[in-house]
Amino acid sequence: MVAQLAPLRRYARSLTGDAAWADDLVQDAAERALSHWNSFRPDSNLRAWLLTILRHIYIDQLRGRREITVDDESAPWRTLEAPHGEVDGLDLRDLQRALYLLPAAQREVLLLVCVEELSYHEASAVLGVPSGTVMSRLSRAREHLRVLLGQDPARRTASLRVVGTTR
Repeated sequence: MVAQLAPLRRYARSLTGDAAWADDLVQDAAERALSHWNSFRPDSNLRAWLLTILRHIYIDQLRGRREITVDDESAPWRTLEAPHGEVDGLDLRDLQRALYLLPAAQREVLLLVCVEELSYHEASAVLGVPSGTVMSRLSRAREHLRVLLGQDPARRTASLRVVGTTR
């Protein structure tokens, strides 16, 4: 389970846009997973199980705050600094902002499949929707991001691909 903490934090940070909230989500998910360890099936995907727990806690917290979505104009990710590194900071900031303009359902699928490298089947299990819905939402999310980022058709094939190998 310790090896899955980094992917959990990355997903939590992508959902919330807030480091402290993401850390709290990961801690809550880890606590819940440990207290319900007997419900984990050894032949299943541990990461998908943990991501499901984290997502359910996140949704519960949003309901508790009476927030269905978190993409308002004052959201914390609108002012986050892009990290310095290999990716051009402006491109990364643009992608980050565009990501949070996506509907939550599309954003979740994009993060699970393209960032966390879950298969369509695994993502469907995490989200509780059919695999076809995952594929449809992913396609719409990619196209929506392309529009938001103003990419021309020549660049489309080089970006927004699934990070992993085959699906």
